[in-house]
Amino acid sequence: MGDELKFRPDGTFKIVQFTDLHFGEIHPGSQEAEERTTELMERIIAAEKPDLVALTGDLHWSIDVPDPKAALRRAIAPVVRSGVAWAAVFGNHDAEEGVTKEELLAIQQEDERCLTAAGPDDIHGIGNYALTVKKQDGTDGAALYFFDSGDYAPTPIGGYAWIHPDQVRWYVEQSRGHALRDEGPLPAIAFFHIPFPEYKEAWNGEQVTGVNGESVCCPGINSGLFGAMVQMGDVMGTFVGHDHDNDYCGTLHGIRLCYGRVTGYNTYGKLPRGARVIELREGRRAFETWIVQEDGSIVR
Repeated sequence: MGDELKFRPDGTFKIVQFTDLHFGEIHPGSQEAEERTTELMERIIAAEKPDLVALTGDLHWSIDVPDPKAALRRAIAPVVRSGVAWAAVFGNHDAEEGVTKEELLAIQQEDERCLTAAGPDDIHGIGNYALTVKKQDGTDGAALYFFDSGDYAPTPIGGYAWIHPDQVRWYVEQSRGHALRDEGPLPAIAFFHIPFPEYKEAWNGEQVTGVNGESVCCPGINSGLFGAMVQMGDVMGTFVGHDHDNDYCGTLHGIRLCYGRVTGYNTYGKLPRGARVIELREGRRAFETWIVQEDGSIVR
């Protein structure tokens, strides 16, 4: 699947991250909110012309929603119509009630431009997979990791789920394989929904930009994904959603930990709706990122 992704002749590869679309909840004004979200997504895709759209979870609500499958179809419709390649991870609200992740994945994969994959069936989660971006010469230029960050922790622990050790081991194996094939760590970024605990430290890290408008709603268990990324030396940045009033980036131990900008109008949040844009450069272990807001303005 990753063979479909390739750096442009000018050496760039652009990703638009939409997060927390939250289609489906029924209340006064919800239809208008969905229409505004759809229009915003279409406008940003048309303006940015990305090579990939990344959807980082909570695409729709599922609790007390009459038809969560239909809600998902409405959520992804602007991306499907665009014809741009896209990939998604699940959030904590997508499959809470009335639908499974397997059913939702099947709907996504009806679109030939969808690159979302189930991933290994012997580790936690649905949607742990890696894509590669090819250089102009056809060799691997960058890796994109996608993780299922789960939903909720067991009752005795409480709070949100964590990315499990078997998922971390899977990542390390993928990373090590790239390093062997490419004679060193392959530049990489990662996408998941729920931030890991290091996002708290990132606010006091280096090169901090953006807004910290609410507490970091991370798991109470630290399963070591960030530590593995530091050790492997490939991941340059991580991109999450979940906390609608946070959009900051901060660098911690050489890795840039970033929030997307909440996109959906059918949910809480004081920040103007928008999207995060990420631009990779062929042959460089670096990236640029900025936020496009609903009025078209850019926040760096």
